[in-house]
Amino acid sequence: MRTAARILLTIALGATACNPGREAQTPGATGDIPIGVYAALTGDQAAFGNATVQGVKLAADEINAAGGMLGHKIRLVIEDDAGRPDQAASVVTKLITSDGVLAVIGENSSTQSLAGAPICQASKVPMISPSSTNPAVTEKGDYIFRVCFTDPYQGKALAVFVKNSLKLDTAAILVDKKTDYSVGLAQFFRTAYEEIGGKIVAEQSYSGGDSDFRSQLTAIRTAKPKVLVIPGFYTEVGQIAIQARDLGMTVPMVGGDGWDSPTVIEIGGKAINGSYFSDHYFVGDPAPRVQEFVKKIRERHGRNPDANAALGYDSLYILARAVEKAGSLDRKAIRDQIAVTKDYPGVSGTITMGADRNPIKPLAIIKIVDGQMTFAEWVKP
Repeated sequence: MRTAARILLTIALGATACNPGREAQTPGATGDIPIGVYAALTGDQAAFGNATVQGVKLAADEINAAGGMLGHKIRLVIEDDAGRPDQAASVVTKLITSDGVLAVIGENSSTQSLAGAPICQASKVPMISPSSTNPAVTEKGDYIFRVCFTDPYQGKALAVFVKNSLKLDTAAILVDKKTDYSVGLAQFFRTAYEEIGGKIVAEQSYSGGDSDFRSQLTAIRTAKPKVLVIPGFYTEVGQIAIQARDLGMTVPMVGGDGWDSPTVIEIGGKAINGSYFSDHYFVGDPAPRVQEFVKKIRERHGRNPDANAALGYDSLYILARAVEKAGSLDRKAIRDQIAVTKDYPGVSGTITMGADRNPIKPLAIIKIVDGQMTFAEWVKP
């Protein structure tokens, strides 16, 4: 198998030398195969980034133990962008020009992915974002993919859940105006909710990193909504919940996958009980592949994996599967195989890649009960 793989790689490299119009191959292709990963390993979004890397590392270890890709080991090249778009652009450039990575996994945040994706597209390096949900990410080009659902789908699913399952017909929105993710998700929720008869009675904004939300919450309380929708990140949600309850607000709170971190419960405590958020998988899913993944992450890190770990894990496996099907390290061939991914049994759900390079997959609604995340219902495409 290793001999055959080397022959395939030699042919691929020779073809590139004869045809300079094709994408460049990874330097040192007969050794380990470098795969780039960029994520926020420090800063406000570090919980997301580190969880993603946990999943990617587990997948790399499993793939390497099974023989690697085309008989070659994966070598992860991991870069910290600190949750900053300028830094994301810088590290992606380094991964491609200095490290010669075959492909890139990242980023979690749509803002950072929107900074890195154009660089990957210009270099024709396949990029798979684990959890950037803003639709603009994959619109940057045909080398850009994701394994998570998009904000239009997530926003509509949340609107249907609030209106039809919770039967709440008036809502207020508290949006983080600094992030593309939050602004986009708020927009898609608003549009879908109003289309099915819901009414937005108040909308306020804050900036990620803020700690005092009392003025916005006071204005929202005056409008008397039946639900408070917070399409933001876990970094602020817990504190928002505490301050909302301190002001006497008892309505349920609903958010998106940006809530998916134990930090939400650690900060919010009892104030966050009875709230709901959409997510990419559920840690209690009885499917054997999910429970095996959960077991391995728990053994390595001492805690249950969140959805970002699952999405990072699925991202690298989909890439490795595409490399094997391509039979070479030609980036165009790998891109083409990612694009035709069909019914891949991921930890985060069965994944089929749509024509727009966005996956078709189910969405989970999670409810926080007594400080625990519990499953509420599936929303299927």
